[in-house]
Amino acid sequence: MGAGHAHRLYRHGHSPVHALPPHTKLAAVLAFVVVVVSTPREAMWAFALYAVLLGVVAYVARVPAGFLLGRLLIEVPFVAFAVLMPFVAEGERVDVLGLSLSVNGLWGAWNVLAKGTLGVAASVLLASTTELRELLLGLQRLKLPPLLVQIASFMIRYGDVIADEMRRMRIARESRGFAARGVRHWGVLAKSAGALFIRSYERGERVHLAMISRGYAGSMPVIDEVTASRAQWSYALALPVAALAVCVLGWTL
Repeated sequence: MGAGHAHRLYRHGHSPVHALPPHTKLAAVLAFVVVVVSTPREAMWAFALYAVLLGVVAYVARVPAGFLLGRLLIEVPFVAFAVLMPFVAEGERVDVLGLSLSVNGLWGAWNVLAKGTLGVAASVLLASTTELRELLLGLQRLKLPPLLVQIASFMIRYGDVIADEMRRMRIARESRGFAARGVRHWGVLAKSAGALFIRSYERGERVHLAMISRGYAGSMPVIDEVTASRAQWSYALALPVAALAVCVLGWTL
């Protein structure tokens, strides 16, 4: 984890949110999601306030609304599932625009959409203000099992390596006049996939031997010690604390 690693979700900036230590942001997002999930689905106004809180965070982090909304498209499969719930769920029925819908299904769909969208939005804000390397350091600081942190680190690093290898193989095929236009070309693509697997496996073996030759004994050295002051923790936890107040009102009102 010694080198930086950029990702498409990250938006470079110098806002107060970008400057927070990564483990404080991870803890804040986790606490916020737990609070949102714990909110009763009937308290619709509470979810609107949660959205306002995230909007304030996005404003402070200088993350444009278009950037945030574009990344929310990742939850489209869950939206499709939620849309089907009123049609397939059982129980009391209600007519809406000539359609017979389940009341429990409507509440379930709202529950999935509201909580899922808020959770995804909070995750997108975290990713857009924190580099992947910092996220790994934050997980390490939060005492996640070291083996899991190492696996995540290698997965991130060599995912791009494999993607770049795939790109070179595609260019090599196209430079020789190959273009996949139907089922009869699947054999070539299958052979390419097999060659990619073998190359990736061999690369992994070489990397492992190189690590052992350099003294690797099951744990990665800690290069950067990430710390956070009390003020930084207070700043980061302002979001989940405000959300908790809304959640308590949602249960009592």
